[in-house]
Amino acid sequence: MIKLVNVNCPGCGAPLNELQTECAFCRRPIILKQADAQELKPPELNKHIIVYRKILSDNPDSREVNNSVALCFLNLKMYDKALEAFEKCMEDNFDNSETFFYAAVCLLRGRKPFLCDRKTIDKIIEYISAANMIEPRGLYYYYAAYIKQDYFARKHFAVSPDFAQELSTAQNYGYSPADAQKLFDMLGQPKPEGF
Repeated sequence: MIKLVNVNCPGCGAPLNELQTECAFCRRPIILKQADAQELKPPELNKHIIVYRKILSDNPDSREVNNSVALCFLNLKMYDKALEAFEKCMEDNFDNSETFFYAAVCLLRGRKPFLCDRKTIDKIIEYISAANMIEPRGLYYYYAAYIKQDYFARKHFAVSPDFAQELSTAQNYGYSPADAQKLFDMLGQPKPEGF
């Protein structure tokens, strides 16, 4: 049985409960998606985090709320907290490719792949592969290409498929330059030239 937690809208302060996905008064989204979270400024993201933590204190297994709080942390570049929340979402939810993809983004923790250890890179590849198995997307293959180019190619490790093959697959699945820029914004890195 779900226990309802009464909270206030982070936007206008109107009362709402955790089952609402948008505020009845200001029509702002309560359960955020990545596009919503990217549009919010840090103070607004922090307000959402406060509301989500209150909900999670009574219902820690809420996938939607864990995912929303993870997106807030990701957009604040708080990668460790975001990863923890995304991994909580993964426990019972194997059908959301974005959760696996965003967890893979968090694992870099704002660093270049070249500077990560092999264990971290292997976990990133595992999460990207899981995301692609659920729902193949150009952006996921593009991220895999970036990892393989910056880590494996720079260290002269052979890997199959290599970064050029991953990039070709990304193009076949229709990634856009705007998607690529969003990826590097999430990573907290400038987009490499020619990539």
